[in-house]
Order: sequence, then structure tokens, then C-alpha cells
Amino acid sequence: MSVATPVKLMMRPLRADDNAVIARVIRTVSAEFGLTADKGYTVSDPNLDELYALYHHPGHAFWVVELAGEIVGGGGLAPLSGGAPGICELQKMYFLPQGRGKGLAKQLALTALAFARDAGFTHCYLETTASLTRAIRLYERLGFRHIDRALGNTGHVDCEVRMLKTL
Repeated sequence: MSVATPVKLMMRPLRADDNAVIARVIRTVSAEFGLTADKGYTVSDPNLDELYALYHHPGHAFWVVELAGEIVGGGGLAPLSGGAPGICELQKMYFLPQGRGKGLAKQLALTALAFARDAGFTHCYLETTASLTRAIRLYERLGFRHIDRALGNTGHVDCEVRMLKTL
């Protein structure tokens, strides 16, 4: 008889020594889905290798998710660049295949939305692309609604799916 060993999951704030690993996760997942830098996706972000510094400010947060001690994904939240006051943006949510289908993205998104409310934001915006169908379904289940126009100045020109949630 075999006994199933529980897999240890942990979500925690990003640390400076996580920069290289989470950047590699984002690049790997971006390549898997064809989200290339020349099209303005997250992988083109000039700060991708320095996410700790980018998210280490008031109103900003980034979490990583570990599965059995390995970072398998993460995501962040920040005030919407060039957006109206009170609007934050859910950003850079990427998970390796071994981190998918376990509810980790939902847990991270719920954590980010709670952080946003506590930080005084009234709306959360996000941009994604139509090929990320599982992510879109998750956002819809979390109460994000599709909107027709881009908000703020995200620089993600090929993200044709734009969504907004009232907090």
C-alpha cells in the first residue's frame, strides 16, 4: 500500500533573491504561449529582471508561489500607470505547467484583490490576450468584466483583452 505524500504549496511576497527565478518563469511561459517581446507583452518589460525593486513601493505587491520548494509562478499588483486614481492593475501572473490546475492562480488573484482593497483601490484592471483562455475564464469567475478600451499606459499594445473589476 502506498501513502500519498501531500505536496507543499506556499505563497509568499517576492524577495530580492527571487528576481532571476521569477523572470525565468515569465520568459518560459511567455515563450510557451508565443507572447514575444516584439509585440509588447510582459516579456518586453525592461524591469523584468528587477521585479523586487519595481514592486517594493507602497501600493505595489508581488507574490511568488512555490510548489515543493520551487517557484512555479507568481503575480503582482500596482497602481495603473497613467490611469485614474483608485485603479490598480493585476500584473505579470504567470505559472509553469506544474503550477497550473491546482487553484494557485485563483488564490494569488484573491490575495492581490484583498491587498488592493486594503490599499484603498476602488477598481482593478488587467490586460491579457485571447490565447490565454484559462486565465480569462478565471478572471471572469472572479468578477472581472470585459471592457472595450485600454486604460492607462501599460505598454502592452497586443493585449487585446481588457478587463475591469469593481473592488
